[in-house]
Amino acid sequence: MTKPTWDFDLVNLHGKQEVTDEDRAYRGSRYADVRQALYENPYRDGTSGQVPGPLPMFQSTIANAWRGAFGHGPDLMRQASARVIDSQADLRWGVDRKGYRRIIAPNGICTLGTWEITAETPYSGYFKKGAQGLTIARFSSDGNETRRGERRSISIGMKIYPTMDPNHPTPLIPASVIAQEDLGGMHTDYLNDVDLRNAPNVTASRRGIFVLIIAHAGMIFQDLDKVADSRQLYEVAQLGKPADEPTKTPQFLLLKMAEGQQRIEGHGLDFRDEIYRHIFKDGDTAPTGSIEFDISVSDNGKKSGIPGLQKVDVTDWQRIGRLRFTEAVASYNADHVVQFHHPGWRDDANDEKTAIRAGEKRVR
Repeated sequence: MTKPTWDFDLVNLHGKQEVTDEDRAYRGSRYADVRQALYENPYRDGTSGQVPGPLPMFQSTIANAWRGAFGHGPDLMRQASARVIDSQADLRWGVDRKGYRRIIAPNGICTLGTWEITAETPYSGYFKKGAQGLTIARFSSDGNETRRGERRSISIGMKIYPTMDPNHPTPLIPASVIAQEDLGGMHTDYLNDVDLRNAPNVTASRRGIFVLIIAHAGMIFQDLDKVADSRQLYEVAQLGKPADEPTKTPQFLLLKMAEGQQRIEGHGLDFRDEIYRHIFKDGDTAPTGSIEFDISVSDNGKKSGIPGLQKVDVTDWQRIGRLRFTEAVASYNADHVVQFHHPGWRDDANDEKTAIRAGEKRVR
């Protein structure tokens, strides 16, 4: 087994959580540059860090989540929440080039692939039939549980670039997608069975004492951006759309692994290694496998319950395309430098004038 060559502080936060000049200067990114950054420092041997061995376990702690909430410095969770909504920056290097520590979901693995819509739809942009784009995603678990059998909430943050050219010469602003399992956590053993939705259920009681983390995050997001537990899809519906064409956005998105794919066995398997084993077949030094997800949407759903205990029942799912990942890399930059912007809430997803955080509150 390969010994780790890294020596990280696994608990303490570092880097600026708030919006910085680096965020304000963002005008897009090249897919190739973000990809290169992810591959610069894999945790383990192999080009992608795929060789079996230890992976770091950065800690999501109650102390970090509430730091500054009662004075004695800034509320770091509030800073981070506002920044992830307001800043579209794809890479946040910081002045020391060491990036920043995520307060929530600190352990992840990035995957790269393609987004393709194959069915006729009533929607616009990259929800229209024929839309194809390169994707960069990060799978993570919400807290400190990454292994099969533990209570985990698997999530995905994803960028969709409006190009199929990995060497597209000019910067582009990708659309952002955020989707997750029940925010309270699940015991879903296989990635094959995970339902990733932009409007997940919330069963906060499953978190035990760590409910204090989700409680603080939920209160902040609701105060900053009106809705804490859902992310709208209008950035995808606007991507590549002519300016004079109306935006038409589906309300609900479901990403689920397509039927017939291999189920990776392993007691206590880390989800990062489960993804690696989909992409890298035994003995391969280059990625030869893939993970394919069905893209499904719906406009029919209803939320019920109370804050912290909510259920979202969605019907009439329509499969409209596929999301296919052919690369994976767990690296320092995948955990500490790349950022996945959360689209700000709109009272009408199709009308940017109804944005809750607008004007001077947005990073331009």
